[in-house]
Amino acid sequence: MFDPRGEMSRKHRQHQAPTHQESPEREPRLGEDSADLDALEAAAVAEVDLAEQPGGLAAPAEASDEALRRLEQEAGEWKDRCLRAAAEFENYKKRALRERTETWGRAQADLIVRALDALDDLGRIAALDPSQTTSQALHEGAGLVERKLQKALEGVGLERVDPAGQPFDPNLHEAVMTMPAASPAADHTVGSVFQPGYRLNGALLRPARVAVLVWTAPSAGEAEA
Repeated sequence: MFDPRGEMSRKHRQHQAPTHQESPEREPRLGEDSADLDALEAAAVAEVDLAEQPGGLAAPAEASDEALRRLEQEAGEWKDRCLRAAAEFENYKKRALRERTETWGRAQADLIVRALDALDDLGRIAALDPSQTTSQALHEGAGLVERKLQKALEGVGLERVDPAGQPFDPNLHEAVMTMPAASPAADHTVGSVFQPGYRLNGALLRPARVAVLVWTAPSAGEAEA
């Protein structure tokens, strides 16, 4: 006999059953794992093929070796250039030193040639017999030698510094002593020259040794006297 209450109870249990069951975990569908495996296998095969090919993984290594050989060759060329440049510079220094020495030697020889005539005249004066030569003749002969030697030295650029009566210049003169000046206008001027100075082509060789005039204002008593 059909029992309506039993049928309703059964339907009610069927309706409530899913709420008491846990959701089953999702199982991988057929074909997903096999697709991943196929992809991995294909990648492995591609790597093997790339390694076996002449232009594969071996190509970068060969390119690196070629670049290394090229760099070593360039480094050798630059080293050779540096060595040649160093040798050329050393030869240049030796040549410059030799030329400077030769130039200095020629300049000395030219100066000696210019002074030979004065040296000959000085030798003639030294050979004179004092008993048969007057002091006036000796004085004139010495003056002649001095002027000839001075002219020879001026020919190579020598200039005499004789600053008598000129303003004192510490760059050209050496003050040996001071002397009283007769007027304020003569203050700090050269009163006398003990030793002349010389310049060669504008460069000072020796300063002139001089006495400097210094003006001192007289006191009141001296002024009245």
